[in-house]
Amino acid sequence: MDNNERRNIILSNYQDNTNRKDVDDNDYIKVNSRNASCIDNINIYIKINNNIIEDIKFNGEACVIAISSTVTLIKNLINKNINDALYIINNYEKMVEGLDYDVNVLNELLAFDDISKQPSRKICATLASRKIKEILEKSM
Repeated sequence: MDNNERRNIILSNYQDNTNRKDVDDNDYIKVNSRNASCIDNINIYIKINNNIIEDIKFNGEACVIAISSTVTLIKNLINKNINDALYIINNYEKMVEGLDYDVNVLNELLAFDDISKQPSRKICATLASRKIKEILEKSM
């Protein structure tokens, strides 16, 4: 992926408000994810039914990388079963850490493949993935 394509994916997902809203519904599991060293602070709402992620919403304040990676991750996880979602998250986190990963499951998440070269941005890029992963593992 070239830098122009990467930039376009990151910016378009940052501006996408489709799943950006607070949820007041007991069918959703809510978790907060924050980065203590900056303003990144988002609430994530996940609805799981019969082992399938039916919906994910989020809201809060965060940098471009944190918001864009959250939106992009959400797009890749909705309608997936928990095991497939965890596989995607684990490979995404491996990519962010600069480890070997399955390129075939990440789709637009590949726009964040250079994050491994920017240690200070790794926390931003995994702000949502770490908390979504926790919820999914507890739901198994």
